[in-house]
Amino acid sequence: MKKVILIGLGSIFALIVIVILYAQLTWDSKTFDAPYPDITASTDSAVIERGRYLAYGPAHCSTCHVPMDKIMDVENGEVIPLSGGWELTLPLGTFRAPNITPDMETGIGKLTDAEIARTLRHSVGNDGRIIFPFMPFQHLSDEDLTAIVSFLRSQPPVKHDMKRTEYSFLGRIIGTVMGMKPVEPIIEIPKAVKREVTAEYGSYLAKSVANCYGCHTDRDLMTGAFTGKEVAGGLFFEPDAFSQGWAFHVPNLTHHPSGIMYEWNEDAFVARLKAGRVNQGSPMPWGAISRMDEDDMRAVYRYLRSVEPVENVIEKTAYAPGEEYPKK
Repeated sequence: MKKVILIGLGSIFALIVIVILYAQLTWDSKTFDAPYPDITASTDSAVIERGRYLAYGPAHCSTCHVPMDKIMDVENGEVIPLSGGWELTLPLGTFRAPNITPDMETGIGKLTDAEIARTLRHSVGNDGRIIFPFMPFQHLSDEDLTAIVSFLRSQPPVKHDMKRTEYSFLGRIIGTVMGMKPVEPIIEIPKAVKREVTAEYGSYLAKSVANCYGCHTDRDLMTGAFTGKEVAGGLFFEPDAFSQGWAFHVPNLTHHPSGIMYEWNEDAFVARLKAGRVNQGSPMPWGAISRMDEDDMRAVYRYLRSVEPVENVIEKTAYAPGEEYPKK
């Protein structure tokens, strides 16, 4: 019996070693395939302006694709070139936002419209590398995807060379074991979404554009899998370089007495979003969200009111530097 146990433990150990070696030796050479969306950039000023609104507003591209020392300038309303620079270090690796101005050497100038669109929709780079899905745009309508690509093309090119994202030893192992692959849309992609003050349009903004759903729904940060009820809060952000030592517990947005918005009417919700950032280190892109069109804000409110009320008491949302916070 002892011999059988030893053989079993030896086999498990050998398997672990094989996985580790495979991950380390093959990670940098892994490429993936994904379909190219049928997207062509437009020179129409209205289309470009829609893309600009999305990039500096609800889609908050400007929150990450600017240098770290310019993030607060963007939050305060400045239009900073999207030349990259944001950096976030997690157990899985150090993630960096690239230069997405049309510079030919350091930006997206040499990429085709379809390559840019594929990156946004499927998280696959032009060289086939997988991109950690920080950009939840797989369900963006073709119309809005076209608008964003058109705006990115219209920017003045800025030369700013960025180091690529670097996965840690742990990140490579987990990515290998879990079979990290391109993001696939789980619904039929709409050609366009009617812009109106409705819960339906608000749902589109919250889930496919602004990613309210992605942060206000609890999830496993190691796998990305959602573990909580829709927008019922619970996700915890430990201190990082951007938060300046603050830790944050994401609040419950459902219409339940335990939710932070339970007593807010629509006007109060709009007023809060327009007020922008209150806490310097909050992970929410307050500057971008505060610049949303008021009708869009009202649509998001109506979506949040349509979601199933969930009891989830978040005792405290912000923990100051040095203050003890609950470890998950």
